[in-house]
Amino acid sequence: MKNNLLKITMVATLAAGFMISCTKKLDLTPTNGITANQVFSTKQGYIEAAAKVYGSFALTGNQGPAGSGDIQGIDEGTSDFFRLYWNAQELSTDEAVVAWGDPGLQDFHLMNWTANNPMLQGLYYRSFYQITLCNNFINQASDANLAARGITGTNADNIRSFRTEARFLRAYQYSVLMDLFGNPPFATEKDAIGSFLPKQIKRADLFNYVESELKACDSSLPAPKANQYGRADKAAAEALLARIYLNAQVYTGTARYTDAITYASKVINEGYSLMPDYRWLMRADNNLNTNEFIFTINYDGLKTQNYGGSTFLCHGSLGGSMNAGDYGLDAAWAGMRTTKSLVNLFPDPNGNADQRAEFYTSGQNLEINSLTTFTDGYAVQKFINKTRPTTPNVLTSGNNGSNPTFADVDIPLFRLPEMYLIYAEAVLRGGTGGSVSQALTYINQLRTRAYGGSTAGNIGTADLTLDFILAERSRELYWEGFRRTDLIRYGKFTTSAYLWPWKGGVPTGTSVGNYRNLYPLPSSDVSSNTNLTQNPGY
Repeated sequence: MKNNLLKITMVATLAAGFMISCTKKLDLTPTNGITANQVFSTKQGYIEAAAKVYGSFALTGNQGPAGSGDIQGIDEGTSDFFRLYWNAQELSTDEAVVAWGDPGLQDFHLMNWTANNPMLQGLYYRSFYQITLCNNFINQASDANLAARGITGTNADNIRSFRTEARFLRAYQYSVLMDLFGNPPFATEKDAIGSFLPKQIKRADLFNYVESELKACDSSLPAPKANQYGRADKAAAEALLARIYLNAQVYTGTARYTDAITYASKVINEGYSLMPDYRWLMRADNNLNTNEFIFTINYDGLKTQNYGGSTFLCHGSLGGSMNAGDYGLDAAWAGMRTTKSLVNLFPDPNGNADQRAEFYTSGQNLEINSLTTFTDGYAVQKFINKTRPTTPNVLTSGNNGSNPTFADVDIPLFRLPEMYLIYAEAVLRGGTGGSVSQALTYINQLRTRAYGGSTAGNIGTADLTLDFILAERSRELYWEGFRRTDLIRYGKFTTSAYLWPWKGGVPTGTSVGNYRNLYPLPSSDVSSNTNLTQNPGY
């Protein structure tokens, strides 16, 4: 869809000037002749720098889909943030398998990754690259720098707004590192420009930092829906607070379920509502879903071209007898499918009852005999490069996106149903400030939509259990980057309490060491930074 965030017109020299060296030290030294005082001498310079901060979520480099990648040591098409994040969060679970043999990719589902896994290294360095961009912008947008450059009044206020948004984006990336890697190195805008070895931060301390940053942002960000589509507002900060509070016991050892209820409720009461049809959510015109979407990564087939993000999800989930043209695309990459564990959460795989079951079954086997055979495992047709269906119940109806090679589908990092589910789970886990009756109402709103407006799928109080919530989260949020975190919170990611096909490299599934609840820090970083201690087990 149209990218209403910003016109990403950042010149390549600026984009290359403030980079993270993706091995060893964090290198914040400009690599070209342009100085900060030149780049940040005007309001427009700051806007272009902010465009790069946001654009780094949806772009992989400075020359379109390939040619000058941000992250070294990994294929540029693979280096998109959400593609790397999705691999780590979904391929390691019951929700997804992949046929490709890219180095390190099969390690996720087999659960045998090491500190040398290139996909994990790519994600780690992508997150730090984006943190570095944020740190640099925050530093350059300080009140002292604005005053020294003669930027005052409304222009200065606009730049301060971008500065707060950069703080939110940095907090988001640190929340990713906290969740996946636990105890990463840590740097802020206060660290000196140039090469240095960041010190390690403990997971609980990083939680406290992210929490404090988000609360500070919440007081300064624009009101919900008052910012441009794709830019952060108060609801985005509150949604991330609700998310980290739900997982606080994992991160810190101390439960924060009451806070999860408080912040989920804040978002719920800020004017968001469910879109009428679940099947509209991940389409080429999903920029129209602003009632439900809280914060998005914006992709545009003409303006933000890369082989990650929704392009990866749209192309990569097609194969077998699926016709790419039916999905608004020019090629099927024959990659990702799902396991029967996800399929069996639904009453039928074809969405006749629960419309969230967007599976393709023709020519596909439910059982997976080979992870590398696309037709083993049902395909998922959730991300489609077409507009909303023009024929009811025909997923592939609708108009094509703007480009058959690069998808127009935006990725919601936060949407309203997650807040409903956080509220319900936190209530069941003993948080105060909410009620079981309200939790039931929220869950049944999701299920009424899922059943096409019918209450046939609604549940009663006796059905509302923690296990039900875990299953409902999967039904609602599958393939959106949540599953690993959810299974860890429930104690089911590594243990024998829950097995799925090929978990741990065994066809029927097996448990693995609990140390795999955290990913390893890249061996290249640990060996070059004497301040870092590797996570246990690696």
